[in-house]
Amino acid sequence: MSEQSPVHTKSTKLKKALTWMSETLRNQPEKKRQVVLQEAELRFDLTPMECDFLDKHFSTT
Repeated sequence: MSEQSPVHTKSTKLKKALTWMSETLRNQPEKKRQVVLQEAELRFDLTPMECDFLDKHFSTT
């Protein structure tokens, strides 16, 4: 990963979103990953760069 990757930033929102996504998918395995991903992007008001990162690394397509 490059130094410009959102993971290497101090993005509290991204860290919270990743934690929330993990807990949601663990507690509600029937929920589709893409739906959880989109909800996290809105819930945590992520930047376009953070949304792109999540889409690239966590979407199922």
